[in-house]
Amino acid sequence: MSDAEWAVVRDAMPVPGWLEGRGGQPESYCHRQMVDAVRYLVAGGITWRAMPADFPAWDRVYAFFRRWRDKGLAAEFHDRLRDRVRTVAGRDPEPTAGIIDAQSVKAAASVPAATRGFDGGKKVNGRKRHIVVDTLGLLLHVMVTAASVTDREAGQTLLARLHERNWRVTRVWADGGYTGRLVDLARDVLSVALTVVRRSDDTSGFTVLPKRWLVERTFAWLMHSRRLARDYERRTDTSEAVIRWSMTMVMSRRLARRPG
Repeated sequence: MSDAEWAVVRDAMPVPGWLEGRGGQPESYCHRQMVDAVRYLVAGGITWRAMPADFPAWDRVYAFFRRWRDKGLAAEFHDRLRDRVRTVAGRDPEPTAGIIDAQSVKAAASVPAATRGFDGGKKVNGRKRHIVVDTLGLLLHVMVTAASVTDREAGQTLLARLHERNWRVTRVWADGGYTGRLVDLARDVLSVALTVVRRSDDTSGFTVLPKRWLVERTFAWLMHSRRLARDYERRTDTSEAVIRWSMTMVMSRRLARRPG
């Protein structure tokens, strides 16, 4: 990270418990080095044991990553950056609309059979990333499942989590994979208007569809991180954490480039 980007990241990092008088001991490592190491792994797609000698030992970096994943610190860090990006863009930190979609990716041999499956539509054997983004394309929620899980099944859980955490979201756009009972459930139970943006029958080739292109752009951002080119993680919550780390790089770089 550049010094300008580190200033943005440092201000958004969760406050350690020992600084707030909640017990614990001060960390014996440099946060900048640890964050840089995790970002290097996510961006470069290396294995943990291939961590360059310029960074702390790989097992210490993994322990840092694991603690942030298990204690929800990675999600808190991500959400703080998202709120800042929305504020700088002149938006309210709490969104009122979102877009939902899913992406199937191949799974590496390290992914256990219990959390992988076959997506018959995309012909992919692996996992599926279900995400909800705001109208800026910033990540609101993510859930990783086996690729065999349908969009409707995962959408029900994902929208319920969205309603719990971002209760002001009252409209969500989706593609044709989210039709059926999910639309009624979203309206009657979650008070969310799920609008399906369909592709015209007489259209051929690539077409930019209203609202849906926003979530497709987010998937393109994620693909800049080589660790996400396919799913290498044994646990689905690790995959979700890697996705959040990837988005933090997108947001911190945007904030570091802002004028003034």
